Amino acid sequence: MRIALLTEGAKRRPKGDPLAWCDRLVHGLNDHDFELYALCRDPQDTPERLAERHPGVRAVHTHPLWGPPPDGAPRGRVTRRRFLDCYQELAAALTARPDPPGAVDLADRFANGLYGLADLAHEHGGLPAALRSEAAVRALEAACRAPGADPLLGGATASDLLTASEALERALRPLSAPWYDQHTLGAADLCHATSGGPATLPGLLAARHLATPLLVTEYTVRLRDHYLGGEHARLPLRARALLAALYRRLAAESYRTAALLTPGNGHIRRWQERCGGTGAKIRTVHPGIDAARLAAIGEAAESGSAEEDDATLVWVGRVEPAKDLVALLHAFTRVRLAVPTARLRLVSGGGRADYLAQCRALATQLFPDEAVDSHHPGENPVAFEEIGSPYVPTPADAYAAGGVLVLSSVVEGFPTTLVEAMFCARATVSTDVGAVREVIGGTGLIVPPRNPSALADACVELLRDPRRRARLGAAARARALELFTAEQSVAAFREIYLDLVAHRRPAAPHTASALFALPAEAHLPGSWRPASGARRRAERAPAWAVRGTRRQPAAVGALGEEA
Repeated sequence: MRIALLTEGAKRRPKGDPLAWCDRLVHGLNDHDFELYALCRDPQDTPERLAERHPGVRAVHTHPLWGPPPDGAPRGRVTRRRFLDCYQELAAALTARPDPPGAVDLADRFANGLYGLADLAHEHGGLPAALRSEAAVRALEAACRAPGADPLLGGATASDLLTASEALERALRPLSAPWYDQHTLGAADLCHATSGGPATLPGLLAARHLATPLLVTEYTVRLRDHYLGGEHARLPLRARALLAALYRRLAAESYRTAALLTPGNGHIRRWQERCGGTGAKIRTVHPGIDAARLAAIGEAAESGSAEEDDATLVWVGRVEPAKDLVALLHAFTRVRLAVPTARLRLVSGGGRADYLAQCRALATQLFPDEAVDSHHPGENPVAFEEIGSPYVPTPADAYAAGGVLVLSSVVEGFPTTLVEAMFCARATVSTDVGAVREVIGGTGLIVPPRNPSALADACVELLRDPRRRARLGAAARARALELFTAEQSVAAFREIYLDLVAHRRPAAPHTASALFALPAEAHLPGSWRPASGARRRAERAPAWAVRGTRRQPAAVGALGEEA
């Protein structure tokens, strides 16, 4: 079986498990042929470097999303008119409010504009330059000023429109990728998008024109990341609003078109359902974790031979505001009052230097250095360490360093550090965010986020009760071995691949020889030309009215927007 993995290169990786699950998938399913199709945002992401990072793939294809747009624009009056018609349809769908009663379905307009631009990109060797042209900016401005547009976009300035036009062009650049022929995506049995967003665009085109099944796996919701800031956090407000609309429409279209959606947890599944995914085509597949490197610690903990520090709390992760280390430090002040011998080890695997400095300053203020007597140097009960240091060479050493693992996040996707601690048979105290409750399943204590008092009480409860801590740790390890191993994830995708390919619908006869086929009328003998009046109306009509077919309106999602 030939599988096309659609990714966004090295910088767009699922949080908490950076593309390691793809490597495990390729190595676990070595009886299939995998090809990597990467949309690269970094000049260093060359095919050679990507092949080195993923040695199991048979071939690597890249398409840059960085730098100035390559040449490529439609020529001719009729073709330029087709481009504007398609772009206006797309812009109208992005700038409009949610569908009012009786209005044209916006999902339909978005799909017609998107696929019309894809047809033009294939016919004319790409559209990046046209998407940044003055005509495109003016069409975007007209859509923002049109009746029924979002009031926020009505005040867009020239700078906002230029910035938004550039960002939209980069997001739509996959339409111009040279992958749509019988030697690349046309030869794949299945397209597997490893994230949402622009990575799904090649799969959408292959599904539309070749009936190639599209599988979308999300271990982080791209739309949610954009709402929280993400890579476009520094863009102007109105430009971000337009990009949010693009990701929202693209998510709905990919969820509608995909043969199957595989979210990494129930939290992502709920997002997919709200954005248009139907329960019949959603199957949760947890990201597999390599348990071999953690097995020794878990076995030692269950046998009672582990030498753990029962009075030590351990936090492991990236240092960033979403982890709310400030609340954890304030909670630890309460823990120290109840358990004077308690210690806190903060083990980081990277993050923001400014936030780390803020946390260090707070720890110094809250916990002055203490000495047991006048003959020994003082020591702070809070230790900041890094993975790879002499004291914590690996993450496994961090989990082995304490009796309780603490997670204090206010925003969390799939908590990988929590699962790794469960493999090590450690009791956990976590905030109720993201997929934490789904992962823990009753094998740890869960408290509300942004509540240092509740976090401290739960930590004290486990520090004072070693028997309960041992029981919870054993139950956590059993749950992790049952649900979150890499072998189970690979086995699930093996079954999914076979099922999707077995039920693949054959492509239409007229698309068997070319991805973007001519209209059916082109195969009739003679010259097919409409009457003069009909021809003029056809030239003025939008592209979907002549070349495409309209789809049924999509369902209205629970977020209050059409899906």
